[in-house]
Amino acid sequence: MYDVVVIGGGPGGYAAAIRASQLGGRVALVEAGDMGGTCVNRGCIPTKVWHEAAAMLRSFRMAEAFGIKSAVEGLNLTDLRARKNGVASDIRMGMEALLANNGIEVIRGRAVLRNPREIDADGKKLETRKTILATGGSLVVPDIPGLEEAAVGTDRLLDMTDAPASVLLCGDGLIEVELASTLSIFGVRIVLATESRRLLPREDQETGQRVSQGLLDLGVELHRKARIESVEASGGGFKVNLSGSDQTSVTVDRVVISGRKPNSARLGLDQVGIRVNDDGSVWVNDRLETSKPEVYAVGDVTGGWMLSHAASSMGVTAAENAMGKSGKYPFHLVPRVAWSFPEMGAVGLSEEEAEEKDLEVNVGDFPYAINGLAMARDEAAGAVKIVSDARYGEILGVHIVGACATELIGEAVLAMSLECTVQELARNIRAHPTYSETIVDASRAALNWALYLPKR
Repeated sequence: MYDVVVIGGGPGGYAAAIRASQLGGRVALVEAGDMGGTCVNRGCIPTKVWHEAAAMLRSFRMAEAFGIKSAVEGLNLTDLRARKNGVASDIRMGMEALLANNGIEVIRGRAVLRNPREIDADGKKLETRKTILATGGSLVVPDIPGLEEAAVGTDRLLDMTDAPASVLLCGDGLIEVELASTLSIFGVRIVLATESRRLLPREDQETGQRVSQGLLDLGVELHRKARIESVEASGGGFKVNLSGSDQTSVTVDRVVISGRKPNSARLGLDQVGIRVNDDGSVWVNDRLETSKPEVYAVGDVTGGWMLSHAASSMGVTAAENAMGKSGKYPFHLVPRVAWSFPEMGAVGLSEEEAEEKDLEVNVGDFPYAINGLAMARDEAAGAVKIVSDARYGEILGVHIVGACATELIGEAVLAMSLECTVQELARNIRAHPTYSETIVDASRAALNWALYLPKR
């Protein structure tokens, strides 16, 4: 009898298995594919290798402004793929070694629940007190005439050794923004079509506008409120017919598909009586229990923000609860980031969401263009925006577009988790010159005593 059986070896499953073992549990982890899941093998890590290459190319192109004469021969995707695969392999080996070090039994195969306490792993019967579902998500190709022939998923895209001359990206989220930024710097013509009226519709409106401007500055073609109606072969490429307010057609080499769905099918959830939402995500409460309290679910399979760090932190909470604790998962503290140019980081409520909740707020906005380090490094695009409760000073949300936003947002998460007020944050001391000063300056702007902005 196991104390915990974890199904899935991605960030959520790995974290859950390790934490349950640390708490004294006998733990098994069932995984059918490569350890590390989408994040390590086809998502977060491979795309960061690509992003770093793009950042280096961008730096070379900016070098002349700093008195440096440089020339770049070009980008070798074969070499980049080798580096990407090497990094992923190193991380996989590290994960496997740590699972073994913690005494976790790794079972290779596909798992199906027979009841909340019994799992079939390719014919092997596993009895367990608690189960944690961490099966992740997978790419989904929309049912659009002609799309299947033109489509290339992000998995295949990252293994290409020759970049297409032009691609159409379909979507409005973090993945699409990041790919559009990176590929455009690689020299690929990017057409980004979204059915929404703006990019990043789940984020603060000004954040979406600032990210959109960054893409436009890179030469990305944006088509808002545009839906792909059909795709047809055309002269070695594909003609994509768009409908909506921006009715047009574009011809590209490939259509990149990045939409994802939860991997909840073929797990036996129906026969066990575990509630699955209409979109295929597994329902969980704030303790990450499913409708069967012996079974927990974490990460992409639960829908919501399909983010690796959400999965791993959920894995910790689920494991602790499975081992007898009773913690609630802080969904409101999950940061969202995009490795675009400039970067984006956000946590908590947008200004619009706060208004919808009838909250009286103070908003502080501080542009990177006034930050000393940003000026020195020629990284003046972007701003920090802080939304705080007008009466108590509670920090409700922080929204950053600018250099190092993906790192800076961690400071905001820490402040919010410690229930720091905007008044306290405004009096924090930062080293100068640093990007972190923008957070203090935005806090002061929210309180109407910014030192480096005109009087309001």
